[in-house]
Amino acid sequence: FPAFTGMAAGVGLSGDLKDPKKSIPRGTLWATVIGMLIYALVAFKLSVSATPEALVADQLIMSQIAIWGPIIPVGLVCATISSALGSMMIAPRTLQALAQDKLFVADSINNWVKKSSQKNLEPVNATLITTFIVLVFVSIGGVNFVAEIISMFFMVTYGSICLISFLQHFAADPSYRPVFKSRWYFSLFGAVMCIYMMFKMNMLYAIAAIVFMVLIYLIITNYKKDRPGMAKIFQGVIFQLSRRLRVFIQKADKDDVDNWRPSVICISQDSFERPSALDLMRWISHRYGFGTYIHYIQGYFSKDSNQQAGQELARLIKGAGVSKSNVYMDTLISPSYTTAIAQSLQLPSVSGKDTNMFLFEYSKMQSDSIQEIIQNLPLVRAAEFDFCILGSSEKGFGFRHEIHLWITPNDYINANLMILMAYVIMGHPDWRGGQIKISAVFPKQEISDQKEKLLDLIQTGRLPISAHNIELIEKEENVSLKEIISEKSVDSDLTMVGLREEALKQLGEQIFEGYDDMGNILFVNANQSKVII
Repeated sequence: FPAFTGMAAGVGLSGDLKDPKKSIPRGTLWATVIGMLIYALVAFKLSVSATPEALVADQLIMSQIAIWGPIIPVGLVCATISSALGSMMIAPRTLQALAQDKLFVADSINNWVKKSSQKNLEPVNATLITTFIVLVFVSIGGVNFVAEIISMFFMVTYGSICLISFLQHFAADPSYRPVFKSRWYFSLFGAVMCIYMMFKMNMLYAIAAIVFMVLIYLIITNYKKDRPGMAKIFQGVIFQLSRRLRVFIQKADKDDVDNWRPSVICISQDSFERPSALDLMRWISHRYGFGTYIHYIQGYFSKDSNQQAGQELARLIKGAGVSKSNVYMDTLISPSYTTAIAQSLQLPSVSGKDTNMFLFEYSKMQSDSIQEIIQNLPLVRAAEFDFCILGSSEKGFGFRHEIHLWITPNDYINANLMILMAYVIMGHPDWRGGQIKISAVFPKQEISDQKEKLLDLIQTGRLPISAHNIELIEKEENVSLKEIISEKSVDSDLTMVGLREEALKQLGEQIFEGYDDMGNILFVNANQSKVII
């Protein structure tokens, strides 16, 4: 261990070297090899010239083996003085360098610590601090106690350097360009072994040293918020890991019919007027699904519009932070709503999983945008996406307690998607304690069979839907489905209704009308039937 502290002394005096970037790696490696060789030879000599019992009983057994015994205590004294002088030279210069980088809390402290003599630029004040620390530890008296504490800080320093080297390898930061390049597995091995040795020597001191280092780091980062610190390294590592995972997922098998999960994209220019679409995206993306929310800005790309997009994106991200949202936010500048949809359909999903659903939103109080949504549905269908159209009302999502699903004989292709969507939404804490209710309208002679099918579907799919929350309603010729839904789900917090393309082509905007007294309603269209397993 003293040999390695001597290497640290050489590194600490790098400012006096002509070419530190070459001399330090070469010197450290040569010192390591030679030091290991000498220690191996010493161990071999002791094993040959002394018995195990003598080695255990006498710490100075070398003085009895050596040609001239007194040289051993003299050598120990010299080694001790050398280590002490090396540390006394390194520590003040390290403190001075930290002060010059303004890493201490106050500028007055930095200015005082970095002060040096005018003649030879020796760190005067930093030396005083070092001397005080040394006197405190020397006054403790117990050599083993002091040695263990000092060893902890040496090891935590070495381990941190190895850990940073390991993380920098994966972060692939182009600004990190060491002349001497090492392998990542050497750095990882060094970090792990340093931590292991710390706990092997003394667990209590190891924990104390790590906590002390973390506290220093937190204090510096709290008072020096302009410095990226470790966050920059971890961010780079996360970026690289995210990239590799996304490439892996892209290359993986995409057959997800039996393992469907929503990967939704929503584009809206009413983000700050109506939060309903963003809330729905937030619930979908909480755990089971993925969501990309795009705030649409109509116009042409320019310096001004780009600045506007940046400001509005900052507002969205701030709101997402407050609501603890997992939705990825972005903005899109485009001359028309149609071109914006076409562009967003081609965007890659940030999760690595292909987008499979598009969410539209309109206000039931201002249904002018319905026609525009209908006109752009062929674009979504061309991408073979599922799509949902959310009709927002003044009631909003109410108490977030009940989700009503409506199933009809001609709409089984959308039924499973509605059930899965309701289950995904219910997974968010905002809907804690909520329940899903399924209402199905069938002719009288089919009611018994259809209820049995629904119960079997729920039981097989292990869905949290009680049999008491399944209601089969007899279809009456003089009563329309809209009237039944409006009556039964008037107090629902979210109502899901299947949307068939054939009906949409025949009725157009009328299919969305007649639900004025209800809360938010979600029209669901599945590109293909989903499998519940």
